[in-house]
Amino acid sequence: MPEDLEQILRPVDTPLPKFPAKCITLKNGQEMVLRQVGREAVPHLLPFVEPLMHVAKDFYNIVAARVYAELLSYSTFRVQDEYVIVAQIEGELVAIVNGRIVNPDVGISYHTLSLRGGLRIGAHAFATKMEYHLDVLKQKEVLVVAESPIGFRRWMTEYNLEKKFHIPHELGGCPSWSLTKELYEKAKSRLVLGKRPVPDHLLKKAEAAILPPNNLPLPPEDLVAANRAMLDSASRSLQEIQKRITPPIK
Repeated sequence: MPEDLEQILRPVDTPLPKFPAKCITLKNGQEMVLRQVGREAVPHLLPFVEPLMHVAKDFYNIVAARVYAELLSYSTFRVQDEYVIVAQIEGELVAIVNGRIVNPDVGISYHTLSLRGGLRIGAHAFATKMEYHLDVLKQKEVLVVAESPIGFRRWMTEYNLEKKFHIPHELGGCPSWSLTKELYEKAKSRLVLGKRPVPDHLLKKAEAAILPPNNLPLPPEDLVAANRAMLDSASRSLQEIQKRITPPIK
């Protein structure tokens, strides 16, 4: 492909301040490092996201599929001003969060993908990207949506987000919720944790390699397991909605 055409296809890549790495002591005593990664890290992340596209429980499938596409878009310069932050424990990848900057005042939250359950890893990762938008980039608000009930409780409820339903979110055009600087400041002492600088041995371990998740949710191996995965409350609600909107086959 001619170089001049590739430059036309690429959006603007605005130089932005980097997120300063930090570490959080989890309730089990482990230290979790959160750091921003660049495009060169994407090939190391994709193999750990792809299996989750086949896990229906807790809507991992749609979240993982979208994260996979967003990571590809980032690595191939097909999305404007995206960032990616990873969470690692002893090098092991335990969460990925991403989003992008719309303008100097407004940010877009894309996804928070937790690769290990428990320990509030997803909640800490989400708080970290809010910290990036509102403390590091000095933005005024971040537009957020949720694809699962767990996400709704973690973001909309815990942060008491404002409805901005007149603004369609980039993730499918669904109504947006807003974390304003004022709401963030109210929640910050309770939800935004971590310390800096990261001890050298922890940061070097994280930067040396992105290691595979130890407890990655897996696709069901048989139909019985598949049926169990579809019996959680969120899946039942979705199935009821689909029954109402899908005409019977005649």
